[in-house]
Amino acid sequence: MKTRVYTALLTGITLCLSFSLHAQEKANTGGYFVPMCVYKGDTIPCFDLPTVYIFKPLIFKTDKERMEYYRLVRNVKKVYPISREINRTIIETYEYLQTLPNEKARQKHIKRVEKGLKEQYTPRMKKLSFSQGKLLIKLIDRQSNQSSFELVKAFMGPFKAGFYQTFASLFGASLKKEYDPEGDDRITERVVLLVESGQI
Repeated sequence: MKTRVYTALLTGITLCLSFSLHAQEKANTGGYFVPMCVYKGDTIPCFDLPTVYIFKPLIFKTDKERMEYYRLVRNVKKVYPISREINRTIIETYEYLQTLPNEKARQKHIKRVEKGLKEQYTPRMKKLSFSQGKLLIKLIDRQSNQSSFELVKAFMGPFKAGFYQTFASLFGASLKKEYDPEGDDRITERVVLLVESGQI
């Protein structure tokens, strides 16, 4: 494990040094510039290296397990961006609601947002499989630290939250499902981290 970490760090440092030398040559000939910082009185090239995750290799007992893993990777790649968009919308909506003068104005704005979300996301949601829909519910919880049920309840009230929960339960899903990165969703968390870092 330590050897892998040292190898990854050494590779990153070597890439940075070679890139910075190449960039300096280009800069001398009217090329491009690189970010820099001052370290102990010396100006040097400075780069933000992306996080690289190193996990213990997965061992699949059967071909079915392997296929399930690759299906999870495909599903995460499809629904993770949607969960991030929804989280951004939640934050923006909440911040805007704080600027409105009264409850009537807030309810009016929530209805506009709900209508906009339905128009924007209904065609995309129809293309999701059942397993992708369940995964999206969990990833929304991961992104916002609140279950989908709590979010609907906070913005639209307990009646609508109960209605949507009942509707979801007809299809064997639950808006109350919480994301557990150290338990049931351990492999999903691993895949999400690898997708975030661009490693898969």
